[in-house]
Amino acid sequence: MSGCPFHLQKSLETIEVPAEPASDYAFLAEVYGTDSDEAGLRRAVIEAARERGEPAPLTERELTAAGRIAWRNHARCIGRLYWRTLVVRDRRNLVEPDAIASELAAHLRAAQNGGNIRSILTVFAPAAGKGRKGPRIWNQQLCGYAGYRASDGSVLGDPRNAALTAKALELGWSAPAQRSAFDLLPWILSGPDGRPHLFPLPEDLVQEVVIEHPDHPGFAELGLRWYAVPAIADMRLRIAGTDFGAAPFNGWYMGTEIAARNLADTDRYNLLPEVARCLGLDTRRARTLWQDRALVELNRAVLHSYERDQVKLVDHHTASEEFMHFLQLERKAGREVSARWDWIVPPLSPATTRVFHTPMREFPVSPDFLAAEPNPAL
Repeated sequence: MSGCPFHLQKSLETIEVPAEPASDYAFLAEVYGTDSDEAGLRRAVIEAARERGEPAPLTERELTAAGRIAWRNHARCIGRLYWRTLVVRDRRNLVEPDAIASELAAHLRAAQNGGNIRSILTVFAPAAGKGRKGPRIWNQQLCGYAGYRASDGSVLGDPRNAALTAKALELGWSAPAQRSAFDLLPWILSGPDGRPHLFPLPEDLVQEVVIEHPDHPGFAELGLRWYAVPAIADMRLRIAGTDFGAAPFNGWYMGTEIAARNLADTDRYNLLPEVARCLGLDTRRARTLWQDRALVELNRAVLHSYERDQVKLVDHHTASEEFMHFLQLERKAGREVSARWDWIVPPLSPATTRVFHTPMREFPVSPDFLAAEPNPAL
């Protein structure tokens, strides 16, 4: 890897070291205690159900513990220090899109919590058996902005959501008459029959933050905004060999996720040139570091705006230190931590954080959040 520092090369190589898959049932010992017979008895019940092709018949206690451990296990998350605080909502009795849409709204309202964001996981029914479909949320997140693709290939809004936007319009979504770069998308949900159903968001459901800069009043003219809660909706929660395909969960944002990724990436909003012009930076040559300077100021604007509105958000330096504390606690508990270096290390000023200098490796864990099966309709 040309130009790659030795410690970075070492970290990337360490990620690729294989490991033995974790037992699907190891979490039961945490639920019932290592000296209890209950874990073995519950494992036998769950294994028998799996042999019959049925979903794991988890108790509510087991589901709550497994959901929290799945967050603790997830290799791509820097914010796992607070895994024990996750609120798990058991909605496994629900399979129909109408009922799921109502619960998604309840999840989002509870998570937003007036800006004091709460981490929540809502688990809907899994597929009833092999070869059957369970409910599915087609959106990547419960909140997201439309991406309107023009005939020349350009996109107004978020390119990541261009396919979902096209599908929503096909299903009859009434986009705002005056389209903008920040139009909230409706939900597209399907039940066991796999048919998509469109659900416009309830009015005033989503809490948003208008992005302004503390020192540059003209920054507000860019018209930027973002939503309060990053509620991931397109991953499957795997517990005891059962995939829960509709299991939205959220923590709270780290500032760089919004500013250095969503708003700045060239395949997303690609706003650094506009920010640089707003700040009067010389963009004629890369060596003026206009991109770096614009990126820092965009991050300052996001941090300032969320703090102004009293919406919970963590900066990347604090998040990095919290992750290091999480590592220490896990090692003290005798657990090795699965972690993806390229996901844990912040995209802004990475070498200023301790996680940058920390070798990591990713290995199979259970329970965990996994990528969703590809949706052929998108």
